Amino acid sequence: MHRAPFLIAALAAGLPSLSIAACEAQSGPATTALLELYTSEGCSSCPPADRELAELGLGRTVVPLALHVGYWDDLGWQDPFAKDVFARRQDWLVGLGGGRTVYTPQFFVGGTDARPSAVSERIRAINAQPPQASIVLNAHTEGSDILVINASARSAVDDAALYLVVAENGLSSQVRSGENGGRRLRHDHVVRAWVGPLRLRGGSLALKRRIPLDESWQRARLEVGAFVQDQQTGRVLQAVGAGRCVGW
Repeated sequence: MHRAPFLIAALAAGLPSLSIAACEAQSGPATTALLELYTSEGCSSCPPADRELAELGLGRTVVPLALHVGYWDDLGWQDPFAKDVFARRQDWLVGLGGGRTVYTPQFFVGGTDARPSAVSERIRAINAQPPQASIVLNAHTEGSDILVINASARSAVDDAALYLVVAENGLSSQVRSGENGGRRLRHDHVVRAWVGPLRLRGGSLALKRRIPLDESWQRARLEVGAFVQDQQTGRVLQAVGAGRCVGW
């Protein structure tokens, strides 16, 4: 598995593409970029990428996601945040781009593989584009152990699909073996729950999903997000997110 260092330049000032109130988000006239980092606690070159991702706040320009994969686990450390669905998604995105090899850390901006040095430029370019989809998202807790997400999406793009995510900030692990053995690693924007793809029928979709809240998740540090993606090309048409949720 190839590994590469990560460097990201500071992003420009935000664009008014997203409005947030409590745990509500609604897309606007600009496109918010979806930034996916495929990472692993078993990968020695991943911690710098994790730190750079942590510096990006969820907001008007970008929805950052850390998707942990488990294909490093056989080196002696099992990543507690890894999910098979993330490794399958990484394979899918690489295949759409004509590639054959997955690696960590690997970055996708708007559904397209991006060199570390090009991430900031790619985000700004996406922000300057008119959106090809619109999204409305809101979330609230139901009792102490259920998160209810309501979302609606519209797009004129054929074969568009909606995805929902729940991510958590402020996570850490004391790694005891593998390439990062002896290190304490810290993470933000770690995806904990993943729903999708949910196909838009007739160009629109409205839904409600109840997601069980694991007792280990820090309620005050959760974020919710949604994005619409073209399933034929992999292009992310719009993304929204909300964090710092009141009352969780």
